[in-house]
Amino acid sequence: MDLHNHQQHDPAGVSPAVAAVQPHAHHGQREKTTATWAMAAAATLHCLTGCAIGEVLGMVIGTSLGLHNAATVVLSIALAFVFGYGLTMRGVLRAGVGVRTALKVALAADTISIAVMELLDNAFMVAVPGAMDAGLTSLLFWTALAASLLVAFLLTTPINRWLISRGKGHAVVHHYHHAH
Repeated sequence: MDLHNHQQHDPAGVSPAVAAVQPHAHHGQREKTTATWAMAAAATLHCLTGCAIGEVLGMVIGTSLGLHNAATVVLSIALAFVFGYGLTMRGVLRAGVGVRTALKVALAADTISIAVMELLDNAFMVAVPGAMDAGLTSLLFWTALAASLLVAFLLTTPINRWLISRGKGHAVVHHYHHAH
């Protein structure tokens, strides 16, 4: 069932798209959620999984093809968003919603988290002298890449906690994970 098709327009101005990702919103207000550090860490780890797949794949492809560092970073960011949204959509689709609604949920749930992670981990990779040019067989490349993901996780977790506490970010996907 696609929740988008069954939502009524809220006279307070909440669009059907927003209502689809905030099924408990009333009159344009998002529910506040008690956000624990464990919830934030789990949301960040979920997001990091998709980001890491895309990030590593982008770095490996860009490095192996000898792309310029900027092109490698752009490729890594693009793939991180694709895989990050894809993993979220996979879980939401299992709850029985349509592709359009699943995409809206993924965009609402992960955009800020992925953007922050990508900013942090790519800035880290670029900041480590020689890491981007070290090559796939270099310990420097892999150590810097792993450290960049750790830094992204540690610095994004408080942001996700703040988002969840305000009914945003991963909070919009929470009920879909339990509907399965």
